[in-house]
Amino acid sequence: MKLEEKEMSELKYRALKVREHIIRMSTNGGCFTGASLSCADLILLLYSRILNNGNSNFSDPNRDYLFLSKGHDVPALYGTFAELGIIEPERLKNHLKTNDDIYWHPNTRIRGVEFHSGSLGHLLSVAMGVAYDINLTGTSNKVFVILGDGELNEGSVWEALQVAAALELSNLVIIVDRNEFQANIETEKLIPLEPLEEKFSAFGLDVRRVNGHDFDAMNNIFTKLPFNDKKPSAVIADTIRGKGLPSIERRADRWFCNFSDDEVKQLINELNGGNAAGLVSETLIVR
Repeated sequence: MKLEEKEMSELKYRALKVREHIIRMSTNGGCFTGASLSCADLILLLYSRILNNGNSNFSDPNRDYLFLSKGHDVPALYGTFAELGIIEPERLKNHLKTNDDIYWHPNTRIRGVEFHSGSLGHLLSVAMGVAYDINLTGTSNKVFVILGDGELNEGSVWEALQVAAALELSNLVIIVDRNEFQANIETEKLIPLEPLEEKFSAFGLDVRRVNGHDFDAMNNIFTKLPFNDKKPSAVIADTIRGKGLPSIERRADRWFCNFSDDEVKQLINELNGGNAAGLVSETLIVR
């Protein structure tokens, strides 16, 4: 299903604003900037177009669920919530402050966060349990879980996939943010993951692969769920870590960033098409 021109323009505009929020949260203590930028388009599209979710029904048992297993990417989630009116944009200024609950990982005290996360490899099992419960109660809502590609090194992920396939959880949608980096190293240089499509298929899932920055392509994939009424669905979203900022894209040393206020201004200028000169200097504070 192709997006209308107006819908596409709105998504692109909001994606830009989400990335601005992420950059602003990358100061005064910092955050996992690169990975948050990689999944910003994906999370925005899901909440804008795909999920039966939102302000009016976060407590509705018939809503769709989204679990952010790669919890360190929560700035993308918070930024999306701010753009869609789920939380007040002004609250993002409280990131890492003691007067709010907005910090490095998802917190269920924030409206719209379904489950806390941070320790990788756990939320697929949680999502699977919710999907199984939905099947037992006979409702039709879907359960989405976003995994990092480095997170796939966790054995608990593959154990959960086997059980999900055995239970024929067609209401479970597993999405991998395939940005090809794990912390400060490329995934294929640490523990190679490919061929991912074949691996997921061998574990009993119906798999699709998509450009995680192409709204039309993602919308076309997600509007066809479930891919198989007897299998969980898996979507491998190929993304670019640091997407939107050429000065830090695909850089292994730009995973956790703590920028100065001046650097934040420079990076937002770069995001909006300004001059990127000098932005890759080693004065950028990275831990």
